[in-house]
Amino acid sequence: MKVLVTGHKGYIGTVMVPMLLQEGHDLVGLDSDLFSACTFGELVHTIPDIQKDIRDVEASDVEGFDAIIHLAGLSNDPLGDLDPNLTYEINHEASVRLARLAKQVGVSRFIFSSSCSNYGAGGDDLLNEESAFNPVTPYGESKVRVEQDVAKLADSTFTPTFLRNATAYGVSPRLRFDLVLNNLVAWAYTSGLVYMKSDGTPWRPIVHIDDISRAFVAVLHAPREIVHNEAFNVGVSQENYRISELADIVKETVPGCRIEYAKDGGPDKRCYRVDCSKIARVLPEFKPQWNARDAAMQLLEAYKHVGLCLEDFEGIRYKRIDHIRHLLETKRLNKSLRWEPSDGDGRRKVS
Repeated sequence: MKVLVTGHKGYIGTVMVPMLLQEGHDLVGLDSDLFSACTFGELVHTIPDIQKDIRDVEASDVEGFDAIIHLAGLSNDPLGDLDPNLTYEINHEASVRLARLAKQVGVSRFIFSSSCSNYGAGGDDLLNEESAFNPVTPYGESKVRVEQDVAKLADSTFTPTFLRNATAYGVSPRLRFDLVLNNLVAWAYTSGLVYMKSDGTPWRPIVHIDDISRAFVAVLHAPREIVHNEAFNVGVSQENYRISELADIVKETVPGCRIEYAKDGGPDKRCYRVDCSKIARVLPEFKPQWNARDAAMQLLEAYKHVGLCLEDFEGIRYKRIDHIRHLLETKRLNKSLRWEPSDGDGRRKVS
């Protein structure tokens, strides 16, 4: 199958691309590559790609593909809060426009990387795909809007599928340290503290990026009729944790560390548990292989391997929001988060 992967150079994309290649798919990537200076490890595979902002995609960029896997966007709440209007422009409007262009030129499958952030302040109950949306951030709201608008495009020729990923974790060539398990292990390894920025009570469903990638592969391979205009919570129902429980796992994994709570850490309004039984039932090819304990050890070994230090993961090298602010301050990006002409003109580039 010929597949366009947007955001192929990001945290999930750099893990998903090798998996898709192994399955024999013909891939092209599309990415503005905002985080080219944030590489944690070697990119295992390169594929032909288009260096372009997702907002500037044209029909000719998406023509000729059987499917689009849409990962690109501002990837977390701090980035989303930087300028909520930009968040909606990039994450919502550009995503819906991409889907419309795909449908216009005959792309039959559109697999959207959504989020369990859609559920937002969900409380203690297990939430399934029919549960009410309750997003509490511009990032979560943008994901909800994409699902609602793209679902209206579904017809006999165009099949969108919405994968609501649990909070991701795991090692990637474009590693993110703003994600809860990645962050807690990094703090424990570099400082001896499992540093808690909230009171530890909120629930989070978590899932390894390898398993997120497996979910996208399973949807790509599934018969159209079982994924047509469907949403799936991506994860394992047993992998819902309170943040304090994740802290305990990290304390048991990283020798000599202790848990410390920030003095101003209160309850996080983002609190949700999700039921992932639907994806297990409908997509038997999806076989998740990771849990929090195994991943904490994987992360620890990766941090040891590179000699990670606190200044790296809490500074501009790896912290997404600080990296973007640095690019803005040094005028490599303009206020719309587009590269200035000296660093990339946004034209179609296939290599």
